[in-house]
Amino acid sequence: MNNNFSKLKDLVMSLEGDFEKFYEKNNAAAGTRVRKGMQDLKNMAQDIRKEVQDMKNSTADSK
Repeated sequence: MNNNFSKLKDLVMSLEGDFEKFYEKNNAAAGTRVRKGMQDLKNMAQDIRKEVQDMKNSTADSK
């Protein structure tokens, strides 16, 4: 399994407390942290998508 997957899981799990604080306790600062975490998640997902596409293309080219 790829290290990127572990990083992705870790990021999602690190946001759990802030999600609870924001949605259950209406903590605005936690909402800011959730938004930042979600942006980081988006960027990480885009990087992984690019890596997978590059690997897929390089495999197709070598055939």
